Amino acid sequence: MKTLIYLLLLIGTALTAYSLFEIRDSHLQVEDRKEEARELLSNGSNKKIVFEQNETIGILSVPKINKEIPIIEGTDNDQLEAGVGHYIGTAFPGQKEQIVLSGHRDTVFRKFDQLKIGDIFTVRLSYGDFSYEIYDTKIVDANDLTIIKSTSPEEVLTVTTCYPFNYIGDAPERFVFYAHPKN
Repeated sequence: MKTLIYLLLLIGTALTAYSLFEIRDSHLQVEDRKEEARELLSNGSNKKIVFEQNETIGILSVPKINKEIPIIEGTDNDQLEAGVGHYIGTAFPGQKEQIVLSGHRDTVFRKFDQLKIGDIFTVRLSYGDFSYEIYDTKIVDANDLTIIKSTSPEEVLTVTTCYPFNYIGDAPERFVFYAHPKN
């Protein structure tokens, strides 16, 4: 019986250590990408709007919760561990079409449960800063891709994350924020 207790204690300690390592690694990746994004934005010479997958492209600023998160092209797990993913194939600010950004609720989008209608997202890219006001939210199934669709000629920023916010493990749903350009 003692051996089983020690074995379970050892397994629990190992899992805790691994989790802490993963959290720290993700935090370091986000900080590195944020620094890369700040350099990109301060340089100002790169005005492109076509990016390669995994390329750092800008910063998502969320004033209400005092967050600045790097935006990375793509929404694979590697990109989402390092920041906010821009869904490949969707528009960029100023293109009068749907822009889709996604992030993990338990890392870069922590505290997003505090956001409400009227709050602001600012997308900072090398060619300008674009502010959007949240006008609607929705909860959908985790596999529901119908939220990604043309909104032309209306520009809509769609921000998605896993839901419920306090769920442990792979969440069964997605929380979706819809935001219009703020004039």
